[in-house]
Amino acid sequence: MDLVALADFNLVARHGGFGKASRASGRPKATLSRRVTELEAALQLRLFERGARNLKLTEEGRALHERTAALLTELDETAATIAAGGDKPRGRLRISAPLLFSQTAMGRIAAGFALKYPDVRLEVTTEDRAVDMIEEGYDLVIRVNPDPDESLVGRAFLHDRLVVVASPDLPRPVADLPAPGVVRVAGDRQTWSVVTSEEPATIGIEPILALSSLIMVRDAVRTGVGAARMPISLVSHDLADGTLLHWGDIEGSEIALWALYPSRRLLSARVSAFLDFLKQAFPNGTPDELAAYIGR
Repeated sequence: MDLVALADFNLVARHGGFGKASRASGRPKATLSRRVTELEAALQLRLFERGARNLKLTEEGRALHERTAALLTELDETAATIAAGGDKPRGRLRISAPLLFSQTAMGRIAAGFALKYPDVRLEVTTEDRAVDMIEEGYDLVIRVNPDPDESLVGRAFLHDRLVVVASPDLPRPVADLPAPGVVRVAGDRQTWSVVTSEEPATIGIEPILALSSLIMVRDAVRTGVGAARMPISLVSHDLADGTLLHWGDIEGSEIALWALYPSRRLLSARVSAFLDFLKQAFPNGTPDELAAYIGR
């Protein structure tokens, strides 16, 4: 099999079209088209369904892409490592990270990593959705409490938990009288099960604000408008200063941040270096270590 043609096929499959692949790689569109056609002829298979405006992988094309894309990446990385004369981290490192972690800590972490490893071109994309690492070309993803996935391996590097907090001026709810609440998703009256220093309790909440960002929720709670469920790392400074009070821990709300990479891909020097850098940034993986990155 022609490895150059196979690489061109995977390039087109990853970008979803000859034009996009050409712009991303700087290679002529006609060359990419010819290479893919030659590969189809050699395999006697149609790899793409060519429409007037779009290009779609056939079932055979998708199978070929899924089974060869990671292998070609490993070949490229092995060749680059040998050419560089060692395992020094270098090249492009693409990472997908969740919104809150990116807003609170990733900027400083990325800057520190870039200073330590100047030969690595770090690119961080912020998104909470589940990405397809192979299809979208990511080397590493950071996710909160990810579902088990046999195609991914990694490690939990940080832990957090949810707590209920409110302004000292906000009265605690009593009996059937709910407290005003700031929530992530609009809805009807809610009950939050919490664990306090005394005993488990149930807090009634009447949502009065629905805000999509936890940063917005924290800022709203600081004004005294209502109570909210928050990661303790995000309100650690407020609790220490007494500007917010701790009403209890949400039961079963343990949060773990995982750094994941494809199980079938060799761990490159740059991914390994970033995992080590995360370990150095959060040696014990505690909420207090994350809180240190968060401004007051």
